[in-house]
Amino acid sequence: MKQRPPLRPPLRPPLVNEKVIVELKAVRTFNPAHEAQLINYLKATNIEVGLLLNFGRKPEFKRFAYDNKRKK
Repeated sequence: MKQRPPLRPPLRPPLVNEKVIVELKAVRTFNPAHEAQLINYLKATNIEVGLLLNFGRKPEFKRFAYDNKRKK
């Protein structure tokens, strides 16, 4: 019987002091998929604040907040 490769552990978003999710990008500009990814991280965790940082041509950032009360 053929063996299956081991499962990878789930990916975790980078955290700062277990309080802020930081999503790093290096693209020309943000697109809605980048924002959706960070919002999904916020919905899936107990973290309420996320930063989306872009180190592309023009450095930029966006701050997102998702209240834990909305998750219940």
